[in-house]
Amino acid sequence: MNTHDRQSEETAIRVLLTSWAAAVRAKDLRGVLAHHAEDISMFDVPPPFESQGIDEYEETWALFYSAQPEPVAFDIKRLDVVAGPDVAFAYALMQCAEIAPDGRRVPLDFRLTVGLRKVDGRWTVVHEHHSVPAS
Repeated sequence: MNTHDRQSEETAIRVLLTSWAAAVRAKDLRGVLAHHAEDISMFDVPPPFESQGIDEYEETWALFYSAQPEPVAFDIKRLDVVAGPDVAFAYALMQCAEIAPDGRRVPLDFRLTVGLRKVDGRWTVVHEHHSVPAS
């Protein structure tokens, strides 16, 4: 894979993840799921810590939205992408928000790692991992 092709694939993945984050902020569940594999595996911060398959993955978003003040925050602060011809991964520093016990909006920094595979010529998220620093 030459440098131009690799940069083109990395750009396509950046666009995919940027549109995914925008769909999360818009509460557009169809857009959130659009580029995820039917057999996606996800590791998350709140229980369930592991979700298998698109149906379980979809269910995790209800919990996410229940803890989000309006407007929903789901912002990519830094995004790095490494892509080959048919497999790629991306890692990012992200920020969402949560509602504190006193009702205040509190920023929540987290890390995101995504594994992708090219399926039928398009990038598909096959693994997603969210984490927060240990306190």
